[in-house]
Amino acid sequence: VASLGWVSSMVQEAEASQKRINEFLKIEPEIQNMNPDKSVIEGTISFENVSYTYEDTNIKALQNISFTVHKGETLAILGKTGSGKSTIVSLISRLYDVTEGRITIDGNEISKVNLYDLRNSIGIVPQDAFLFSDTIKNNIKFGKENATDEEVEAAAKNAEVHNNIIGFNKQYDTILGERGITLSGGQKQRVSIARAIIKNPKILLFDDCLSAVDTETEEAILNNLQKICKDKTTIIVSHRVSSAKNADKIIILDEGKIIEQGSHNQLINQGGYYAALYLKQLSEKEMQ
Repeated sequence: VASLGWVSSMVQEAEASQKRINEFLKIEPEIQNMNPDKSVIEGTISFENVSYTYEDTNIKALQNISFTVHKGETLAILGKTGSGKSTIVSLISRLYDVTEGRITIDGNEISKVNLYDLRNSIGIVPQDAFLFSDTIKNNIKFGKENATDEEVEAAAKNAEVHNNIIGFNKQYDTILGERGITLSGGQKQRVSIARAIIKNPKILLFDDCLSAVDTETEEAILNNLQKICKDKTTIIVSHRVSSAKNADKIIILDEGKIIEQGSHNQLINQGGYYAALYLKQLSEKEMQ
């Protein structure tokens, strides 16, 4: 009788769970693939008077944003929290469609590029690093399922996390907790970076993914990225000038608008927001 009651309870729980799963599976994605033909992605990205308003909140995240990043170039995006930096990253990976203006990839409107080819050509490291309850090796191989152990180790070295991993008892076979709680914030970010670069994509998007690492490790990672990103379009979103100073182009956002843009030296000479931020962060570094 006790077993029957237990089984009956499990069946009812499973039925309720399945209903919720079915509701989720029936949802039609808002972003649809408009081009069934294969698209070859080279990596030139252009924003032309792009504006975006979030439907649920009516917050205008971006207003008349225009810039171009050519294949092989690095763009850094700086700005205060809520200035629209992450929205640009989401629009490039087409998690949303623009409200006004247009985005082109290699001269083709982004909505006319094959959605799956576009996303397969992008390696993204989100702000909130998400890791699975699996081995470190499999978390890195999520970016490239057929990667060899040598490729996994090379990616980890470029992300400056290899030495941390070999310090664990089971090294790359260490099982992580849910969402990677076994690791520190900086280690999670670096494993996420390794997962993105092992994919060897045409476009790399780093959304404030170095915020939890110290400045020395950050500099080592950026130096490694410079070597492996020579033929890749790279976009780095950050709060730190140290992440942006070597980029080919830098744009500064404030309340969804571009208030400054140029190279590191150009922006320093302008003596505006970027120059003030650079001096502030330089003095903070010297005080440490």
